[in-house]
Amino acid sequence: MKKVFALISMALVAAWSVFAQDTQDAVAEAAAALSAAEDVPEVVEKPKYWNTTLLTNINFGQSWLSHWVAGGYSTISLTGNVDASCNYAKDKMTWNNRLQLDYGGMYSADKPIFQKTKDRIYLESRWGYETPIRHLSYSAVFDFKTQFGDNYDYKAPSQELLDQYADNPTQAWKIAAKDNLKSGLFAPAYINLGLGALWTPAPWFSLNVAPLTGGLVFVTNPVLRKTYGMDLIDGSETDYRAFRFELGAQIKADASWVINDAFSYTTQLALFYNYLKPKVEPRITWDNKIFWKLAKYFALTLSTNLIYDPLVMVYDMDGDGALDTKGVQFKEFLEFGFTYTIAHKH
Repeated sequence: MKKVFALISMALVAAWSVFAQDTQDAVAEAAAALSAAEDVPEVVEKPKYWNTTLLTNINFGQSWLSHWVAGGYSTISLTGNVDASCNYAKDKMTWNNRLQLDYGGMYSADKPIFQKTKDRIYLESRWGYETPIRHLSYSAVFDFKTQFGDNYDYKAPSQELLDQYADNPTQAWKIAAKDNLKSGLFAPAYINLGLGALWTPAPWFSLNVAPLTGGLVFVTNPVLRKTYGMDLIDGSETDYRAFRFELGAQIKADASWVINDAFSYTTQLALFYNYLKPKVEPRITWDNKIFWKLAKYFALTLSTNLIYDPLVMVYDMDGDGALDTKGVQFKEFLEFGFTYTIAHKH
């Protein structure tokens, strides 16, 4: 019996020795693993200061009429636009940039010539730095606006011109259009730089007040200078200056509502008062855009542009073909077409 107890005791001692050794080894391995883990540097994600987006749209329209008693003309239209933004934010400083490009036109069976319907270049850059007052920042705003090329009022050529170019009616229309030029590259062009304050009480709304705003208006084509209110050259009754310097105050209100990934609305209202022409009414521009993405690559876009410039002639009151009265300019587009968006942060 004593031998049995002795054998059992020896077996228990041996088992305990093995268990203790295994436990010691496990603790050592765990300590080594923990030590190694402490030596591995922690991966810290770099802050992302830039946010860029690129929205493109291509819209196509077509109508075809054959023996249509009610009248009308077959047409083909194609327009495209680019809306790009590049924004920077770090600590108390922000820098937002937006570029909008619009171009398009149409062919109609009654006019054998390409008629431009959209032509716009608009660049805006806004810098801000937070003040001690909540939601208020110092600001500097730069904007530039013009168009890509010549735009015309496409009136029918005279019968004499049609007879002269009976073999090439398109040329007759082009010649007639040149007599009805409306705008061109840098004719006009608006450049402004304003210093002031930016108020952003909500992520979707901002109000920029720039009491010190300097601007230049360019009209490089002499034919258009009177229409766009350029000043006469001293001592001349027919020759107008190519550019006009402006100094005044500018107010810009921006709002943007993003309902979801498929629907958004943006608007901008801008007013400029020229200190150098105190008796002249402020210049007003108001842009709106509704974007509705119906499918992955197709969208419906509604955009409007309103301009009131008291120095720009809009109406022909005398019927002599010359613009001689100011007024409100308005443009609206409802378009459906292909869309593609690129967005990322870095």
